[in-house]
Amino acid sequence: MRCHLVSCEILNHDKDPSVKAIVDSLEDNKAENISVISLKGKAEFAEFMIVASGRSNKHVDSVSDKVYRYLKKNKLYCNKPEGKPLCDWTVIDAGHVLVHIFRNEVREIYDLEKLWSEDFNTINTAS
Repeated sequence: MRCHLVSCEILNHDKDPSVKAIVDSLEDNKAENISVISLKGKAEFAEFMIVASGRSNKHVDSVSDKVYRYLKKNKLYCNKPEGKPLCDWTVIDAGHVLVHIFRNEVREIYDLEKLWSEDFNTINTAS
């Protein structure tokens, strides 16, 4: 598997059928720099976030469509990709997994890996 885990937490994300199906589909469709981020203990809206890159708007569009169709074919929960027709960044809500597919330039701006790799328990809040 080409993806990497962006979390200090050790977990078996390969054992989650949705995560495995999404990563397999991303790899099959030539998505680049695939990251699986654990959101456990950080967010209630999902357990995992998967971030990947496409080489162009058309590639982002194609990859997001193919991931969506793959999940539907395998009877895994998902909503249609959002972010069309521009396709700088698409999002697929797959229940406990969020899938973000970016053009490289847009991915660098948002840097979700850095944001969600923070230890939220040690962030100092202003009182």
